[in-house]
Amino acid sequence: MPRRRNLQGDVDKIVSAMKICKNPMEFRRLQCVYLGIMYPDMTARKIGETTLYSERQVKEIHMNYRKEGLERLADMRGGRYRQYMTLDEETEFLKPFEEESKSGKIAVANEIKIAYEAKLGKEVAESTIYRLLDRHGFRKIVPYKRHLKADVEEQEAFKKTLSL
Repeated sequence: MPRRRNLQGDVDKIVSAMKICKNPMEFRRLQCVYLGIMYPDMTARKIGETTLYSERQVKEIHMNYRKEGLERLADMRGGRYRQYMTLDEETEFLKPFEEESKSGKIAVANEIKIAYEAKLGKEVAESTIYRLLDRHGFRKIVPYKRHLKADVEEQEAFKKTLSL
């Protein structure tokens, strides 16, 4: 079995980064590098078994550490890979709807969807609009089926006395 290249680095920096790390994925990447430095005879496969990565992922993490150091391990990409607009563009897009809602008009998701599709020039899923609204703090308001202060007994008495 081919041995991996030994890693060189400052273990104290890695340990301190592990202590302040809040992201579990980042912690596991730091752990891969830590094990690679502390145990040079440990294979990438064994490190992967310990940190729940594949052998290929361990080798890639070590390669990234060799090239760019700890900064590369703190990759915090997040989830918006296929966004139609940036967050700032979305905020600008929703401003007219927000202004209308402040004046008493209810912002309807279907109207927002039509405007969004017109701006993009293509059709989008309804869930895209609901996620957009959720991301920017809009909330769904649905009227109650019955008034909160309604008296059911009084309504029934009224129905009995009503003559048509």
